[in-house]
Amino acid sequence: MKVKLIDQSQTASLYEQVADRICALIQEGTLQPGDRLPSVRRLHQQLSVSISTVLEAYRLLEDRGLVSVRPQSGYYVKQNLWVAPEEPNQSKPPKKASSVNNSMAFQMIRHIQNEHSVNLAGAVPSMDMLPLDTLNRLMGQVLRQQPVIAHSYDVPPGCQPLRHEVARRLMDAGCSITPDEIVTTNGTFEAVYLSLKAITRPGDTVAIESPTYYGLLEALEILHLKALELPTHPRDGMSLLHLEAALQKKQIAACALVSNFSNPLGSCMSDAKKKELVELMAQYDTPLIEDDIYGDLYFEGTRPKALKAFDRQGIVLYCASYSKTLSPGLRVGWVVAGRYQAQVEQLKWVINQTTAIAPQLTIAAFLSNGGYDRHLRHLRRNYQLQMTLMTQAICEYFPAETRVTRPNGGHVLWVELPQPFDAIALYHQALEQNVSIAPGTIFSPSGSYGNCFRLNSGLPWSEKIEQAMQKLGHLAKQQ
Repeated sequence: MKVKLIDQSQTASLYEQVADRICALIQEGTLQPGDRLPSVRRLHQQLSVSISTVLEAYRLLEDRGLVSVRPQSGYYVKQNLWVAPEEPNQSKPPKKASSVNNSMAFQMIRHIQNEHSVNLAGAVPSMDMLPLDTLNRLMGQVLRQQPVIAHSYDVPPGCQPLRHEVARRLMDAGCSITPDEIVTTNGTFEAVYLSLKAITRPGDTVAIESPTYYGLLEALEILHLKALELPTHPRDGMSLLHLEAALQKKQIAACALVSNFSNPLGSCMSDAKKKELVELMAQYDTPLIEDDIYGDLYFEGTRPKALKAFDRQGIVLYCASYSKTLSPGLRVGWVVAGRYQAQVEQLKWVINQTTAIAPQLTIAAFLSNGGYDRHLRHLRRNYQLQMTLMTQAICEYFPAETRVTRPNGGHVLWVELPQPFDAIALYHQALEQNVSIAPGTIFSPSGSYGNCFRLNSGLPWSEKIEQAMQKLGHLAKQQ
């Protein structure tokens, strides 16, 4: 068996690249269950990497449940290798625009705050996986070294040191942005809300993915906007064919989507499709709101480009934050609003005036000290492992007909069971056993996806989570 040489220029660590190569050989069938992997010494010679790198790669494959070690013999592909379940098909939402009433999402959020519940509902990272000690230390430094500035108003567009760091990091997403083009916000939700308010009027219709993030639906509801759900594939996102038809009929005033590893499907468009989407919106001179909160959480290769990278006319309003990677509670987000920047800045001032400056300076200090990339590598590795283990648990405990998405980033899974499965009933039954899930209906303004639900794989795997998955599988089988 020949393994291709490792690309030393890639940002992924060497042992992750080695593990990914072996994983690909297993998935392609080159390595079959029971086959012996190349010896550590042989792979070290073949790939020109250290023995410790090969050992780390094999340990990672063990963690992923793909290989096992036999004392005095070596590493082998597992005999009882689990087979990933089928993926859901492209969605088929209603063809008419809907008004939005998403009161159940707020009800769910109240339930998941129960400290005794295993929270598989909220798409939130575990506090154990975030650099809280470092952030707390930096916050203390900010308050000591800049005691007046840290308590001052910070008028739009916001804190310059943070905007400088955000602009620098956006280069990884393919964007050439200056700090002056960035407006800081209280998290991604405010960025999306301000963007929607800047480009629409009450009664307008916005094209969205289906299913879509319930937070976007809440923003549409507050602003009295309608939603046109478009068919969406769990791998490559929104159907551009259906989007173009809506644009031709002048049905929509804007489009809003999560561009990379969408919530809840985990879809990620190819660069070619992203370019086609932006060009299509530019052709009809229609604004596009991009939520890229998960863009840094890719599992393989390099960071996927943002839609904003293909924007030549300023029609893309790019929204993101550090809530999923550094701190949900610091509420540090931003919007690059293109031709709509003046409107967004004015709305920010009227609605909220300012974003707290101490959290902005804290995040800016963390980004400037060079530790963010190292933290991201650790976070991505853990999310990928946790997602694999959760998928394995679904294979083991859930009905055989269950379908599950296969995201290449982020930390959410979308689970689909055959009709007439009732995810709302599962939601209530699971709550009685102190397990929370996010039922599929909250991700659709038309109340679709009653047979689906979202799971959060952002929590470190534990016996408690394993037991929660067993409970969910048992309840699903009972239906």
